[in-house]
Amino acid sequence: MEAGETANDLQRVLLGERPRLVRFLAARGAGDEAEDLFHDLWQKVAVLPDRAVDDPLSYLFRAAENLMRDMRRAAISRDRRQSEWHGLSDAPHDRPAGERALIAREQLTAIEATLAALGPRAERIFRRYRLDGAGQADIAAEWGISLSSVEKDLQKAYRAIAELKARFDAE
Repeated sequence: MEAGETANDLQRVLLGERPRLVRFLAARGAGDEAEDLFHDLWQKVAVLPDRAVDDPLSYLFRAAENLMRDMRRAAISRDRRQSEWHGLSDAPHDRPAGERALIAREQLTAIEATLAALGPRAERIFRRYRLDGAGQADIAAEWGISLSSVEKDLQKAYRAIAELKARFDAE
């Protein structure tokens, strides 16, 4: 390994250091996802412009650490959204009856209208993720968009529903 290696050289170093990088990711909490993160790292390196990297090994380990940080942040955000979403649901003993059933139907209609106002893509992505249980990566592949776009559409839907819930609570 020499200073000033290009992206193609970086790919060779990446493949040569694969076992170390996978162990590095696993030791930092990736567990079974270490191989997947290594693959993500490979994809990121594959699209890099062909420019010189002075210390390719350090560069790769730093990039692996950044992937871990991104994974942790995404997990925290996902857990927070899940927790907030479950907090919005009714407990079985709180099921609507009589007048409450009417209010619940009106709120459901308002939620459906709010989601429809976000546009067909955001509404369908939200329904696929929350109701059908499809993974975000699968949804991105179905729509031919990036995972980031799926996350942004979900955030837009969550934000709109949270604002609507605040209005419901104020009534």
